[in-house]
Amino acid sequence: MITLPVAQMADSPRIPQKEPLQKAAEELETVFLAEMLKSAGLNKAPDLFSGGAGEDQFQSFLIRAQAEQMVQSGGVGLAASLFHALSER
Repeated sequence: MITLPVAQMADSPRIPQKEPLQKAAEELETVFLAEMLKSAGLNKAPDLFSGGAGEDQFQSFLIRAQAEQMVQSGGVGLAASLFHALSER
């Protein structure tokens, strides 16, 4: 393992962190898209997980992950609209 002296670590460029408002806007869009996917019947696919007691719970994880990927790919623009509207205040 390569270790850097503390002085070099302090000078290294940092990965920019998203603003809390941007994170909140993306989270809201994720929740919105997950609910839209549920309403569209995506969680009602027959034999998606071959049935079982935990199928409903795991389907919600799948839908949430799909919604997160949609937002990371640009989403529907809800997060950007919310961010711009609220950041102007």
